[in-house]
Amino acid sequence: MNSELSSEKVKDIGEQSLLEKLQRFCPLEIIGDDAAVFETAPGQSLVVTTDVLVDGVHFSNLTTSPEDAGWRAAAANLSDLAAMGASPLGITVGLGLPGELRVSWVERLYQGMTECLQKYNTPIVGGDVVRSPVTTLAITAFGQVNPSQIIRRSAAVIGDAIVVTGVHGASRAGLELLLHPELGQNLKDAECTALIRAHQRPQPRLDVLPILWKILTPNSQLSIAGMDSSDGLVDVIIQICRASGVGAVLEYRQISVPKTFNHWLTPDQALKYALYGGEDFELVLCLPQELASALVQHLGEGAAVAGRITAGSTVILHDEQKKFPDQVLSLSQGFQHFGQ
Repeated sequence: MNSELSSEKVKDIGEQSLLEKLQRFCPLEIIGDDAAVFETAPGQSLVVTTDVLVDGVHFSNLTTSPEDAGWRAAAANLSDLAAMGASPLGITVGLGLPGELRVSWVERLYQGMTECLQKYNTPIVGGDVVRSPVTTLAITAFGQVNPSQIIRRSAAVIGDAIVVTGVHGASRAGLELLLHPELGQNLKDAECTALIRAHQRPQPRLDVLPILWKILTPNSQLSIAGMDSSDGLVDVIIQICRASGVGAVLEYRQISVPKTFNHWLTPDQALKYALYGGEDFELVLCLPQELASALVQHLGEGAAVAGRITAGSTVILHDEQKKFPDQVLSLSQGFQHFGQ
């Protein structure tokens, strides 16, 4: 029977039957006990991260299929591991579900998670299911990292270059096109599809880590500062600066945005999407200029040295062509869960 067409509901089959259905997405040799047990490699540190996603806040049936919601949830957690320099080991999944929700929706959610996780050989190793008035998804991801390669927010130093691993604003643009398709009338179908896919199927930048460690091999004792940009480019730079006790200058002309932005967005709109749009899941890394340039060269198109770490505590947007004055950046324009 095609689960997508099934009208079976969660309340009809209950917790145990639902768990039996979901166990087929997990390795049989790991699940079944009260907790998952796995060994990390010698000389490795365990990294744990948790994200909670709520229907109507992080995903919506208007813009996101169950498969895409699952992919995005998995990608968000893998991105957090990448931001720490860690390789993924496995995830656990906590579900809060209304009884009226169709079982097929849950299975499709897990299918999307699995499609993302399989790219990185990462299993679902357990979880929990409870009744909830709102569909809620809580994922805990486990990773491992060599202690000398841990990336922290607090490691930025004055003079560091700020590397951004890819374009920003694509996810926000994709969301706008899903909500308002008429905005894409000046874009080709393939261009619209690419932006929408950036929103629905973001790629965690675990691929950056092997390149980074190769470049840093002669400088193995060097500490790297960084985060992922899930909450927006301005947010990540401010968070790094606060944790490191420094300031930063972000260069307007060095911020990479999708080339298609020129076809349908004003420069102000494009900049706002890039700075505050969020959910691009790129890495923002602070390291010495020479190493930063080498990293950008290896990463290719979209990667850029977007600024530098400075003394003080202010984060400034600067235009080297002086077409507009320096602007002090803040978190006030970005998404805040409990903002007014």
